[in-house]
Amino acid sequence: MLFGGREEHPVLREVPTNFVCGVSQCQVSGTRYRAASPPDKLTAMSFLARQKKLREQLASSGLDALLVSHLPNVRYLCGFTGSAGLLLVAETGSVFFTDVRYDTQGREEVKGARVVIARKALLNALGEWASSRGKKLRNWIIGIDAEHLTVAERKRLADALPSGFRLRNAPLVERMRMVKDADELESIRGAVRLGATLFDRALEVLRPGIKESEVAAEMEYAARRAGAEEMSFPTIIASGARSALPHGRASQQAIAPGGFVVCDFGVILGGYCSDQTRTVWVGAASGSAGKAARQAYDAVLEAQQAATAAVRPGIRVGDVDAAARKVLRKAGLGRYFTHSTGHGVGLEIHEAPRVAAGQKEVLKPGMVITIEPGVYFPGKWGVRIEDMVAVSEEGCEVLTPTGKGFVAV
Repeated sequence: MLFGGREEHPVLREVPTNFVCGVSQCQVSGTRYRAASPPDKLTAMSFLARQKKLREQLASSGLDALLVSHLPNVRYLCGFTGSAGLLLVAETGSVFFTDVRYDTQGREEVKGARVVIARKALLNALGEWASSRGKKLRNWIIGIDAEHLTVAERKRLADALPSGFRLRNAPLVERMRMVKDADELESIRGAVRLGATLFDRALEVLRPGIKESEVAAEMEYAARRAGAEEMSFPTIIASGARSALPHGRASQQAIAPGGFVVCDFGVILGGYCSDQTRTVWVGAASGSAGKAARQAYDAVLEAQQAATAAVRPGIRVGDVDAAARKVLRKAGLGRYFTHSTGHGVGLEIHEAPRVAAGQKEVLKPGMVITIEPGVYFPGKWGVRIEDMVAVSEEGCEVLTPTGKGFVAV
């Protein structure tokens, strides 16, 4: 997404056991069936290690503590999956604040932090807690998730804290989350495997006359049956002229022959997202229209493969984007590629880094990104192909197992 399984066996599909992309080439060796089952829950040690790593950054960042309010960041650090929570991480320890709805859940899920059940607004509860510590916390500098706090919330926080406290923007957790640990990579692989089965279901039901929304419904039902918690985002099924809309969500439009259908979809499994796009042609790809469609598809596929081949540690994400654009410019399609090449994926469907022109973030082992070039001809049709890729020590691992050849249904 931009910035299906068989009914009798909904969680099984044949997937590559070793789909690895090095610096210049990709290969598949060996296949076996795998169940798309949720990965084991992260251990308490994983959360403790993350909090320890964050504490090590506090002093060097000139902070006494970090207030984590963005819920995906909260989950990443302590495991809480509810809808209301604040985590204060200091060198002396961590405190988690939630309300009475999450009394039991908070105590069961939260790792590495003392749990405080608030009887009032969480920011006010935090202020009371800080006031009760008296001189121990005097003149503290607290880092905050500024991008995830409204102006009103920041003001309420400043008013709730005792005098002398200072707030400073500190996006430390976002930078930690860019590089996935082994537990996260396994969770993401599970989500990708499950998500990939949904394309099988799409191919089973895609035909002239069926509504885009009906195809999306079949895919989403298959996802739930296979164990997905929810979709990563509203499923995109965009056909005909609507395939030229990069984010053309499934509508009531009936799919007609003689055009592309862009299928962009993903699931959440174990808290982690998947993201995949495939584009198929409806009807016979013959005549001048079919020839033009195949040429555009082949150019996008070549661009996607070139960008994937560029992924390796030490390369700037802008260079990955440039690899895709170079191919499309050579094919005379550069001006029809109107969005970035990709983005990070993890607990959220859109994370750092942004794989776009001019971006200077350097790839590191453990980063997970999408590679999704596309071309769009307004009023006619569009093509996009997307895989998820994990940066490895020497190159990359293509996580998405689905083939990318031209498909007509």
